[in-house]
Amino acid sequence: MEVEHVSVPLPPRMDNATMLEYTARSMTGDLAELTRIIRDIRIALLTTVGREGQFHTRPVQTLKVEADATLWFFTDWTSPKVTELHHDVRVSLGYADLAKNVYVALSGEGSLVRDPQKAKELWSIEQRAYYPKGPDDERLALLRVAILHAEYWIAPGRTSYIIAAARAGVTGIPAGVIGEEHKVK
Repeated sequence: MEVEHVSVPLPPRMDNATMLEYTARSMTGDLAELTRIIRDIRIALLTTVGREGQFHTRPVQTLKVEADATLWFFTDWTSPKVTELHHDVRVSLGYADLAKNVYVALSGEGSLVRDPQKAKELWSIEQRAYYPKGPDDERLALLRVAILHAEYWIAPGRTSYIIAAARAGVTGIPAGVIGEEHKVK
């Protein structure tokens, strides 16, 4: 199966307004599908870079995916990721839905925000387990991730892999990518 590659180059640095306008204009098709996939999966592995260059990965719940390629999360102001993001804004997020064979890898820039109105917009009762005082909890920080590059893969079921393995066994030619790969830059 031939893989469809869709690349949309973003200049390396733009001010936020220009980046949002460019992103909305140039990534509409694949960004819409990427947004749908992330909303369905919700839980990601967030990786930040520690002070000595080591990676630090932990699960996070995606609270909102905005049309301008922005993701929102809650975190605690005392969390190690706060210190890490003050040192290095680069982040990576990985999403996987094993039942549907759908995977996402993205990189972006993280920033921390104190915004009670946005916290109320993103709030759900399950968050009270971490922030007992509600959306006004002084420990509650908003983590905003601006997506700079993303890829997602939609793989077929197990049968497609068995067929590809049989074909490779008979022909001696390894299978290419099985399924679809999409790049959003």
